[in-house]
Amino acid sequence: MADLSLYRNIGIFAHVDAGKTTTTERILKLTGKIHKTGEVHDGESTTDFMEQEAERGITIQSAATTCFWKDHRMNIIDTPGHVDFTIEVYRSLKVLDGGIGVFCGSGGVEPQSETNWRYANESEVARIIFINKLDRIGADFLRVASQVEKVLGANPLIMVLPIGREDEFVGMVDLLTRKSYIWDDTGEAENFEVGDVPADMVDEVEIYRELLIEKAVEQDDDIMEAYLDGNEPAMEDIKRCIRKGTIALDFFPTYCGSAFKNKGVQLILDAVVDYLPCPTEVKPQPLTDEEGEPNGEFATVSIEEPFRALAFKIMDDRFGALTFIRVYSGVLNKGDTILNSYTGKSERIGRMVEMHADERTELSSAQAGDIIAIVGMKNVQTGHTLCDPKHECTLEPMIFPTPVISIAVKPKDKGGSEKMGIAIGKMVAEDPSFIVETDEDSGETILKGMGELHLDIKVDILKRTYGVELEVGQPQVAYRETITQEIDDSYTHKKQSGGSGQFGKIDYRIKPGEPGTGFVFASKVVGGNVPKEFFPAVEKGFKSMMDQGPLAGFPVLDVEIELYDGGYHAVDSSAVAFEIAAKGAFRQSMPKAGPQLIEPIMAVDVFTPDDHVGDVIGDLNRRRGMIKDQEAGVTGVRIKADVPLSEMFGYISTLRTMTSGRGQFSMEFSHYNACPANVSLQVIADEKEKKAAKKK
Repeated sequence: MADLSLYRNIGIFAHVDAGKTTTTERILKLTGKIHKTGEVHDGESTTDFMEQEAERGITIQSAATTCFWKDHRMNIIDTPGHVDFTIEVYRSLKVLDGGIGVFCGSGGVEPQSETNWRYANESEVARIIFINKLDRIGADFLRVASQVEKVLGANPLIMVLPIGREDEFVGMVDLLTRKSYIWDDTGEAENFEVGDVPADMVDEVEIYRELLIEKAVEQDDDIMEAYLDGNEPAMEDIKRCIRKGTIALDFFPTYCGSAFKNKGVQLILDAVVDYLPCPTEVKPQPLTDEEGEPNGEFATVSIEEPFRALAFKIMDDRFGALTFIRVYSGVLNKGDTILNSYTGKSERIGRMVEMHADERTELSSAQAGDIIAIVGMKNVQTGHTLCDPKHECTLEPMIFPTPVISIAVKPKDKGGSEKMGIAIGKMVAEDPSFIVETDEDSGETILKGMGELHLDIKVDILKRTYGVELEVGQPQVAYRETITQEIDDSYTHKKQSGGSGQFGKIDYRIKPGEPGTGFVFASKVVGGNVPKEFFPAVEKGFKSMMDQGPLAGFPVLDVEIELYDGGYHAVDSSAVAFEIAAKGAFRQSMPKAGPQLIEPIMAVDVFTPDDHVGDVIGDLNRRRGMIKDQEAGVTGVRIKADVPLSEMFGYISTLRTMTSGRGQFSMEFSHYNACPANVSLQVIADEKEKKAAKKK
């Protein structure tokens, strides 16, 4: 069995264009996994193997690969940077033990970096920081490190200092060893010389080295005491302290370089080996009960334990469905029968493979700590737990965001319907943030996703990968409804028509809930006027009505319902009668409780060159945006604003026109907010018109 202390399961994540995929390419070249480096801008990188990725120069889905460095096995996942695909980052972080956060040396901490960093914090993933592109104009290593501290609230541990700035950047000084690494002009990663610290940097190196050691020794009281008495710790002790602090998330070792120019990647690989945890050093995954609540047990990473694994990604390729799994404990052999604890069904393992982007190597067994793919599993979805049938368990599930934008599509020809159904089935299994519904009235297929780009890519995949030509409707916003007033009301359901009748009376209070609470039901009935066994029926009745609000039929959010009295009949009352009473009560009371249309508000983060700031802010104001923050950087200004999603369609082309192609933006769902009256009236009128058209 392999030694788990030599395993590193790591992800590479960052903002769009910070150089994640390029860094992955350099790592694969240095570790001997590939022999020719593919460039993102040529559409030839190893991990961006989808046609859409190569064309657009962005990563859309996370890709897994395995390589070796200094006898250590690294399972690496390259993740997307674009905000529409954060689901890929989130689910990758869920199964990783460590990560490399890549930041652009001139752009610094960009919008998507914040989202990814937050996900990594929530998943408690240890990280090292790589500040890339130091050869660019405006690049400044220490400025970006202080931004990491200010914007992300993180604690960067400076491990190196760059030699030369911008186009004169040639290498770096390793603070611990006091050695310089200087690359020549050939651009080859192997062509570097190790030497002494440049004379003009000696003082600066000593200052930062002292800060580094001071931070590190705080992890061990004995070493710190000795250090305060004037004894510098041995190199192994310092490294052990850095490793301990990194795994505890107390600080993040911070490196620099230029992945594109092949400078500094070796030090990153050494840092992964030295400071990032092996599978046994991270907190074990909690096990949960059927409701998803932790039950106090854990999946300890060990080959002695029963088999437990989490399916974190489904991918359909030319060989069939691939289920990516992270094995947390035990051993899995070809031919074993395993249980999917979510569906309760068993499956036999046919083929197991180790992935290298879209290539694969056959395996006969896998063990705790491995990230592998299984070919041809049925009924497994992202987030399902696979386990030993004799030791059933459920690992902590994944939570996926709700889509905020939708489009209606239909095939151009009749033959396309069946093809589209099969293709969409596969795509939904691959991406849990992509939801598909059929409009029963019109028969249209509604695609729901995280943003315009997300849906654009899905339509593109349907056309190119599956050959389905589509007619695509206008994007639709996921409006919701809520209430603004508290009311007390009463409803009686009474039916008497031969045989046993139906009777249920409820007195209830409906009031606005806290934002983000959804539907909350409470019963305050005392004295048995409504018997306890009917409470669930009343709750079910109200809850079933939350899908269609009184204004325009949009789902209802943030409503609290309190049942405080009622009446029942010893013979005629039943659960069904009380459920019908609750439905009637909803229809009766919601229009009286000040119903209001609410719309999704997006947190928009725009980068613009200095000379276009006024235009960009003016345009955001016209889009009903609320400007929240402005921050000047070296190469331009970052503007943060909250803007309604309905006003953001086609924004990228407007921004490019305004900024001569130099502006960038990202947005993600923030919260729901009340629609202005004029917008509300227009949306309600449009919905009524649509419904009338469907009836015809």
